[in-house]
Amino acid sequence: MGNLNSYNNKAASLTLEADVLVIGGGPAGTWAALAAAAKGASVVLADKGYCGTSGATAPSGTGVWYVEPSADKREEAMKSREALGGYLADRGWMKRVLDRTYANMNDLALAGYPFPLDESGNRYLRSLQGPEYMKLMRKRVHKAGVRILDHCPALELLADDNGVGGASGIQIKNGEPWTVKSGAVVIASGGCAFLSGALGTHVLTGDGYLMAAEAGASLSGMEFSNAYAISPAFSTVTKTAFYTWASFYYEDGTVIEGAGSQKGRSVIARTLLTQPVYACLDQATEEMRLWMRKAQPNFFLPFDRVGIDPFTQKFPVTLRLEGTVRGTGGIHLIDENCATAVPGLYAAGDAATRQFICGGFTGGGSHNAAWAMSSGSWSGEAAASYSAKLGFRRNARELQGLRTTPVEKAAGARESQVKAGAPSAQEVIAAVKREVDPYEINLFRSDARLKQSLGRLDQIWREVRSGVATSGADVWKAREAASMAATARWMYASALARPETRGMHKRTDYPDIDPNQHYRLLAGGIDDVWVKPEPQPALPAAEVHAG
Repeated sequence: MGNLNSYNNKAASLTLEADVLVIGGGPAGTWAALAAAAKGASVVLADKGYCGTSGATAPSGTGVWYVEPSADKREEAMKSREALGGYLADRGWMKRVLDRTYANMNDLALAGYPFPLDESGNRYLRSLQGPEYMKLMRKRVHKAGVRILDHCPALELLADDNGVGGASGIQIKNGEPWTVKSGAVVIASGGCAFLSGALGTHVLTGDGYLMAAEAGASLSGMEFSNAYAISPAFSTVTKTAFYTWASFYYEDGTVIEGAGSQKGRSVIARTLLTQPVYACLDQATEEMRLWMRKAQPNFFLPFDRVGIDPFTQKFPVTLRLEGTVRGTGGIHLIDENCATAVPGLYAAGDAATRQFICGGFTGGGSHNAAWAMSSGSWSGEAAASYSAKLGFRRNARELQGLRTTPVEKAAGARESQVKAGAPSAQEVIAAVKREVDPYEINLFRSDARLKQSLGRLDQIWREVRSGVATSGADVWKAREAASMAATARWMYASALARPETRGMHKRTDYPDIDPNQHYRLLAGGIDDVWVKPEPQPALPAAEVHAG
């Protein structure tokens, strides 16, 4: 395959050619870059933030769905969340992810990740500390010869009649454009948390979804996008595992019956609609308290700063929207190589649908972390192979940008006509958040509220399509606003198309699971959003009885 080439249109602009372009520098993106480079491909990785420190994993500790290759253990692992996810997961994908995660975690150990030892003196490979993990992944990617473009958000894919062949974006540091022409592209830009303030999610605004849809790709599982995570009211940390050992209280100190982290989060949300909710990790033993501080040190930093002992003192909590970051919706994949329906375009991590292993529900870490490293590896390998098959034909392609949303001044020389009085990116973002943040719209869904909200979102989209007022290096903010608006429309259109309660998707007007709706939903479209079922295999007997 060809070498990584670069040339400048002008002093600060940047144009590169590579076999594979990876958009996103989190776990999925770095594993994709490593896998593509290992196949001999020249690789460019473009990250909106700084690869190794941006995204939801980098500042956090995370569990990993790492299971020993024992038939009994694997069966238990696969079965554990099938019902919770509404029986939409696929055993074939689960097995592949378990195998690849097992291999990748052992690969991390060989690469020098400092895994702790368990009681038997063996490496404990079921969790990762985000800062150390992503620091090592950046180092490995750099060592593999990958060209990293930090603070370079992608704004649009490039394509011709034969499929995707690169992307272009903006260099935040100087406001100048960048372009990468490549044989294949992997979108690993993460999910969409709608700028809710959850730790590490400020770069996760659904940009990859919109780019993929503009190229003609579909999305899947977008109704499973209303994940809210427990957080101290004074903190952005949304690591919810420790709230398993919490009690929840009204302001007067009375226990809120039915409130909980794993089951009972809806009770917390309903209470927050009218009054404050307090928590205390008072169910944790002394031994567990020591372990918790060691396992997730950043969880305790906000408490230490304000002088609260979360094990003995009550503290106010809230629920922060994490959308598809902790949901399971994303870009639809058509095969086990993580390919989309668009030639040359692949997706991985939170940017891709996670229904294959989680169905309609997942928590933080665990399956998410396993999916990121597995889908990242497969997509990188497949993208490298696809690019190799193109060979010299890649160099003769006449590529065009696919962006559908104009801004006051687009990256590079392309100017767009924007009407006078066009909304600013901040105004669009605020309008979208008014539709997706409220529990009474997004968590407790109903036909009437969803239709009303979707109508307002459609109007927001029409304004976005007419133009967003921004310029220079801030053009990426306009793209974030457009991506959030598009994501919200796919979410609510999919939620309306599933009149039942399944996984994290809760319909107050249809509170039960419906065996006749045992299928995944595909969504797409830019101006005219569409949703249609994807047929599923025969319904498991367990759900027939449950229904």
